[in-house]
Amino acid sequence: MRSREILSRGAPSPPDDPGSLAGPGILDLTRPLGESVPVYPGDPAPVFRQVERDGYTCTDLRLTTHTGTHLDAPSHYLAGETSVDRIPLQRLVGKARVLDMENAGDSITAASLSGKLQAGKRILIRTRASGAGSFGPEFPHLTPDAARLLSGSGILVVGIDSPSIEAPGGDGSVHRELLGKGIAILELLDLTGVAEGDYFMVALPLRLEGLDGSPARVILLADSEGAA
Repeated sequence: MRSREILSRGAPSPPDDPGSLAGPGILDLTRPLGESVPVYPGDPAPVFRQVERDGYTCTDLRLTTHTGTHLDAPSHYLAGETSVDRIPLQRLVGKARVLDMENAGDSITAASLSGKLQAGKRILIRTRASGAGSFGPEFPHLTPDAARLLSGSGILVVGIDSPSIEAPGGDGSVHRELLGKGIAILELLDLTGVAEGDYFMVALPLRLEGLDGSPARVILLADSEGAA
């Protein structure tokens, strides 16, 4: 039987409330990955082509390593450095702190973060961008002095709900400061309705060999006593 294309564009529609799939005590910070997911300005939108072959369905995915909720590996900005498949999983699983920066403005500075960090933790920054369906020329981001504060504070992971942790048109200095210290970066999280406080985070990218990043599933659980 010859392959027959059943959908030229578009994946099956997600449930009306994707968060309802997480279950009690689990907060899913992952944006649904479909063709309508917001992308960094200038990046290509993902394309899904679903086909039926001999009684089963298979979907061709065309997207970048930085589509949807995703993780930046050091090799994203630093040639020859750690790729996404080489990031130790213990960095991506453990205690995390959500910070409410919705009233900090689009430029999140060192002063905005001062006194809110804790060494060894993973920091997730909630801004006005959570749940936004698209992004204009400006969106919330870290300033270089905020990146320097984070890199000197023993932080393992920094996440944000905008399409990039760096200002639009930035020179890469924020990424290089964080990634150069081995800090993994999560971007395009959805922290809608997530209260500021401490949690237990699991962030799992695909094991894409030698690549610079990957879409990731990111969830929070109630903070576990004694977790790393």
